[in-house]
Formats: sequence, C-alpha cells, structure tokens
Amino acid sequence: MTNLLINIDHVATLRNARRETFPDPVAAAVFCETAGADGIVFHLREDRRHITERDVRLLKETVRGKLDFELSTNEDVLAICCRTQPHLATLVPERREEVTTEGGLDVVGHRDRLREVIPRLFDAGIEEVALFVDPVPAQIEASREVGANAIELHTGDFAIARAREAQKAEAERLARGAEKAHELGLRVHAGHGLDYLNYPLFAQTVPHVREVSIGFAVVARAVLVGLDRAVREMRLLVKGY
Repeated sequence: MTNLLINIDHVATLRNARRETFPDPVAAAVFCETAGADGIVFHLREDRRHITERDVRLLKETVRGKLDFELSTNEDVLAICCRTQPHLATLVPERREEVTTEGGLDVVGHRDRLREVIPRLFDAGIEEVALFVDPVPAQIEASREVGANAIELHTGDFAIARAREAQKAEAERLARGAEKAHELGLRVHAGHGLDYLNYPLFAQTVPHVREVSIGFAVVARAVLVGLDRAVREMRLLVKGY
C-alpha cells in the first residue's frame, strides 16, 4: 500500500511572508500525522526561504512517522541533514531563482558529486537515500549506479498536463519509469504537483509506488476546509479508506 507523506514547506512560506511565528510548520506536522499522514516532508533550501534550521530540529523531535529531508548537495545543508538523521534523504535540484523545483535531478551529469554525497548520508545512519528524477531510463539507471536505494519520480509534467490524452501519456511515461526502477531494485516514491483531481489517474497507471509526497494541494485545500479534513481527504484517495 502507498504511504502518504505531507510536505509542510508552504506552511512555513505563509509564516515567513509576514516574518511571523505562525502558522508553525511543526504544529502543522502534528496535525497532519493526527489526521493520518504516514510522514512529513520538508525541503531545507540554501536560502532558507521557508523551512529554517529551527524547524528541522523541532521536526526531528516531534514527527513520529517517516521524516523525509529534501536537500541539494550544498555542503552546509548536507551537514545539517547528516546531523538530523532523518529516515529518508531526498536529493533534489535547486536554483535560487525558481519558485518551486522545476524538474528532476541530472544524475548523469552529476555522477561524481553524487558518488561523494550519497555514502556520507548512509554513513550518518540515514536508512534511505532517494534521488528526485524525471522518468528517464538513463537517469534512473544512473541513480542505481551512484548508490541510491530509492528514487522519487518527478510528477510535475503529469500534473501540468491539461488535456486528458496528454495526462495519460505522462502517466504511462511515469509507469515505465517506475517499472525500470523496480527492475533495478530501487524503491519508488513520487511527488510534485499531485492533487485531489489528478491522483486517481496516477494511482491507476503507475505501479510499485511505495509513497507519495504531496504538499501544496493539501495546504491550499486546508485554507478552505482546515488541515485535518484536507489530509483526511487526501488519505482517502491514496489509501482508499
């Protein structure tokens, strides 16, 4: 069964927009787990635009389910991740000028750096290291070669496809990527842009997905109906109960 991890970055974005102390992403994490989320995702960016080191420390102390620390290969952030020892470290591409992550990591082009970083994460006691990649065979194969034991499929192209046929084509592309990763012995995660409307097609099409990371859709829904209900509704879609 697929696990649901909630990304709470956008709660921090709202807090930081007014340089306030609320809403607190750590409190949001508690609400998410109480409502049935299997874990929490956060991205500590180099510019600290949303999640802060204070948040990381308290999330580690507070979260009872799986904790997924998203990060670039920046040395400073890497050191914090190693000290934090989350259950999962997900390496993602990062550009300061982007609004959100714009695509998968170029594993092929950054093999040497990733071969340095991934063993350090495992040596720190982190059980699972995933690479956030597009469903491209060469990138998935390279993920295995550099030592990751999981991938997170970038579902952004699927999420922005508007025509039904285009959506189906992207879902099938993701399915092929999931099959490839599974064949290579990699655990399959997925995320970016999944929401209440597109998730059913994704779930029907893409096999082997152990967990999905969903954030913006849930936080946006929570503005209207509350976080508890927003998480429970997404959990119903992901788990069927």
